[in-house]
Amino acid sequence: MTQPIAPEASDVLLVIDVQNDFCPGGALAVPDGDAVVPLINRLAARFAHVVLTQDWHPPGHRSFASAHAGHAPFEAVEMPYGPQTLWPDHCVQDTPGAAFHKDLATTGAELILRKGFRPEIDSYSAFFENDRTTPTGLTGYLRTRGFGRVFLAGLATDFCVHFSAVDAAREGFACLVIEDACRAIDLDGSLAAAKAAMAQAGAEMIGSARVLA
Repeated sequence: MTQPIAPEASDVLLVIDVQNDFCPGGALAVPDGDAVVPLINRLAARFAHVVLTQDWHPPGHRSFASAHAGHAPFEAVEMPYGPQTLWPDHCVQDTPGAAFHKDLATTGAELILRKGFRPEIDSYSAFFENDRTTPTGLTGYLRTRGFGRVFLAGLATDFCVHFSAVDAAREGFACLVIEDACRAIDLDGSLAAAKAAMAQAGAEMIGSARVLA
């Protein structure tokens, strides 16, 4: 039988981008995205430390298809930092779409980290912008506070959760992705590729039952 995992004082639950635009009815809805909210709330109650991330794009962000004449959402273009998938306008600063889902428990969060606010570069990971070198500051925050193990949940498994998990592992944290507390876009096989990349980086995929047991 799989052993339960009891969250410890040096553990943190990192909740990725549970925002209106990524939930049904949003500008970039992840299928069944809102289904993670009750489970994340139950998980958060088990952790002494919770960090939330929030996509926070200025209007006209260069990752938006609308910023590239002749291009449509989900096409790829070459940016100075490499290939970039173009997205519908989403999570624009101070809009309802950028707000957290209304049922997400946010009161206990010790940090809300905003990402993607630089107009010229996208940010999937909670740790680095998409150039893979510009830090968000999360690594320093976690290390300064003495956290050693990071549990991830949220949206979407194959993009922001994936990149955050890979970076957490590469930055030296033990990383566990709570798979049923995430949902994926699965764009052209992106979910399978994300799972392979997370495993290769050393992130472990677990079910929420191990934490809630």
